[in-house]
Amino acid sequence: MDTGIKDIVHPVDAASVLGLLPSRPRLLALGEPTHGEDLLLDVRNAVFRQLVEQAGYRTVAIESDCLRGLVVDAYVTSDTGTLDEAMERGFSHGFGASAANRELVRWMRAHNDGRAPAEQVRFAGFDGPLEITGAASPRRALIALHDYLAARIGPRLLPCTAEELDRLLGDDGRWTEPDAMLDPARSVGGSAEAGRLRLLADDLVSLLDEQTPSLLAAGPRDGGDGGGSRDGRGSKGSRGSREDREGGDDRDARDSRDAWERARLYGRTATGLLLYHSWTADASEARMGRLLGLRDRMMADNLLALATRGPVLVHAHNAHLQRPRSTMRMWQGPVEWWSAGALVSARLGEEYAFLATALGTIRHQGVDTPPPDTLEGLLYALPQDRCLVGPGWPATVLGDPLPAPRVSPWFGYAPLDPGHLTDVDGVVFVKDVPDRR
Repeated sequence: MDTGIKDIVHPVDAASVLGLLPSRPRLLALGEPTHGEDLLLDVRNAVFRQLVEQAGYRTVAIESDCLRGLVVDAYVTSDTGTLDEAMERGFSHGFGASAANRELVRWMRAHNDGRAPAEQVRFAGFDGPLEITGAASPRRALIALHDYLAARIGPRLLPCTAEELDRLLGDDGRWTEPDAMLDPARSVGGSAEAGRLRLLADDLVSLLDEQTPSLLAAGPRDGGDGGGSRDGRGSKGSRGSREDREGGDDRDARDSRDAWERARLYGRTATGLLLYHSWTADASEARMGRLLGLRDRMMADNLLALATRGPVLVHAHNAHLQRPRSTMRMWQGPVEWWSAGALVSARLGEEYAFLATALGTIRHQGVDTPPPDTLEGLLYALPQDRCLVGPGWPATVLGDPLPAPRVSPWFGYAPLDPGHLTDVDGVVFVKDVPDRR
C-alpha cells in the first residue's frame, strides 16, 4: 500500500496546498489532532506566510476567543499595546503561552509595519468566549454593542438603556458559575433576567442591521463601539497616531467598516452566549447536543463573516473543521452535532477546503510509533518528516478495506478516522512531535 502513497506525496507548502484544489478557497482550514504542540503551529505559521506572500491571503483565524482576538488584531494592525500584552490578553485556552503563537504575532506586526491598511494582514479568534467548563458573561459583548449604537443613532431607537442592561446582567459571577455545566439548576440562563436580555440582544442586533447604511456612512468614532480597554482598539501609541495622519479618507472608511464589523461580532457573541446559557439551564436530553452544536455554530458564523474580507487561513482542531457529522459519547449517551467546518462547507461549497493533520508520535504524551496497519502507520513508513498527501489517494492507493483506526493511548490526541478520508481535501502528516516544554 505504501508504494502508491510515495507517488502522491508533496511538500507542505502553500504552492502544493493550492495545487491540490480546483481554485483558491475563501476559507482554507488546516486542522490539528491535538492542542499545545508548537511544531504543529510552526507548520501553520510557515504555510500562512507563504499564502500571504504568494496567494493574497490576508487573515489568519485560530480557535481562540473572538473578543480577545481583537486585542491581537489591534496590535498587529495599529501597534496598539505591546507584544507581551497581546499575548497575555489576546488569547484564550492558554494559547498565549505558546512560543509559536508569539512568533506568529511578532511576524504579523513586522509584516504590517509601513504597509497601507489594504495590504495588512489581520488576526482573528473565531471561537466564542467559551471553555469546556462553561461560558463567559454576555456583559462585554452586550455593553459594547449598546455603546456602538448609542454613539451613532442616539437613544430614541434603542430598546433599553445601558443602566437597564447593567441591572439585568447583575453580578458576572452568576454567569460563570463553575457548577452550572454539570447541574442545570445552577445556571442563570433560565432566569427571567436572562430571558429579558435575550429579547433585548435580538432587538439590538436587529437595529444594527436596520441602520447599516447610516452606520457605515457615519465614520469612525472613539469609544462608541466598546473600544479602549474593551477590545484594545480605542487608544493608540505614537506610531498609531502617525498612521491615522497618513491614512486619510481610506483609513476613515476602513475604520468605519471595522467598527461596524466589530459591532456585528459583539451582536453575534451576545446572542450566542445568551442562547448558550439558556441551554446550560435546560435539563432535557437535548442539552449537551445543543451546547456542542451552538459552540460550533458560533464558530461558523464568525468564519463566514471573516470570509467577506477575503481569503482566510483557519487553524483549529480537526474535529471543529471536519465535514462529517460529529459524534461523542457522554454520560447521558451518544451526542451528535455538526461542526463549524460542516456548517461552513454547506454554505460555501468549493470555497471551503479542509486539510486534516495526522501525526506519528508524541512520545512525551505516551503516543508511540503507530501500528503499521493504521493510516498513521502507513504514513510513518515514508521517509519525510512532514508531507502533504492529496485527496485522491484513499481509493486509488489504500483500496478496500481501509486501514484500521488507530487507538490513542492519550485522551488529548485524536487519530484521523480513515472513514473521513473522502471528506478531506488533503492530509498533512507530521512524523514526530518533540517535547518543547
